[in-house]
Amino acid sequence: MVRDAVPLGECGRALVVKLRHFGDVLLAAPVLALLQARAPRLEVDALVYDDTMPMLEGHPALSELFFVGRKWRERGARSRFTLERHLLKSLRARRYDLLVHLSEHPRGAWLARLLGTRYSVAPVMPGRGRFWAKSFTHLYPLVGGGRRHQVELNLDALRRIGVQPGLHERKVQFVPGAEAERKIDELVQNVPFIHLHPASRWRFKCWPAERNAELIDRLSADGHNVVVTSAPDEVGFIQEILERTKANPVSLAGKLSIKELGALTVRARLFVGIDSMPMHLAAAMGTPTVALFGPSGENEWGPWNVERRLVTTTHTCRPCGYDGCGGGKLSECLAFLPVEPVHAAARELLAAPMRQ
Repeated sequence: MVRDAVPLGECGRALVVKLRHFGDVLLAAPVLALLQARAPRLEVDALVYDDTMPMLEGHPALSELFFVGRKWRERGARSRFTLERHLLKSLRARRYDLLVHLSEHPRGAWLARLLGTRYSVAPVMPGRGRFWAKSFTHLYPLVGGGRRHQVELNLDALRRIGVQPGLHERKVQFVPGAEAERKIDELVQNVPFIHLHPASRWRFKCWPAERNAELIDRLSADGHNVVVTSAPDEVGFIQEILERTKANPVSLAGKLSIKELGALTVRARLFVGIDSMPMHLAAAMGTPTVALFGPSGENEWGPWNVERRLVTTTHTCRPCGYDGCGGGKLSECLAFLPVEPVHAAARELLAAPMRQ
């Protein structure tokens, strides 16, 4: 036990800050649940970017959800000042006792000072100097090198303040909501299907269109229905796949909200996709997952706490974290990944008994 543990029982409210991308925010959900589980009277709020709010909306451990507009910087100085002042006023009104900052975002240091929280914890950032270090009462180390999963890295913030998670207290939970569930009920009804989400806004993380098309053909030949999804700005890539396939998959590309995507993937027999938010979403919903990894690392970003198969190549340079080989936006570790191991991984998971 750490000597300077935070007495959660004496805290009335806590604010968890995660100003990152969709998947990052989802993987922070266990922090909310663990805080609330260890201090049932503690009200746990979160601060995220506006577009990532669906990742935490409806979470049973969450009291209030605040947001920073990702496009606030594009506004004029007066408009942005008004928005920032309103946010700060709203946060101050909550009178937080604990601030849990889960990234390197500089806003965390300012919030720790401006909100006057009694306790605050953030990652060690050697390059930030005294202002960062002195802004928080507790600092936790970031284990680098892709050796530790993001869920565990987030939970390290609580370990530093004396909250040790049990093995069953690390679940990533996502709540689609009744409206999303009703829509998906109408779309897929009770037909078994495989959910394929092959796209990402970062094309260097994608498996080639022709390989995705061949996989769809193989799965269809095996007798499976395939449902393909993507974000609205990724529909072009899905079209490339559909033009190459001989099968007739159902395309919901660009047609689903994040909540609806969660409601869809929980009904699937299997999810197949790349390192992306939908892959993390499928894992959170308990759907067996085949995940293809190229430049990003499976140790840090792999499907969490779900039956899974990871498919990669033997490139000695991966995971490199680069946007394609040589920065050329094409990752050979994915471009050269054949269909056979992906199909085999899917067949292996499909052979397991169906979930109830």
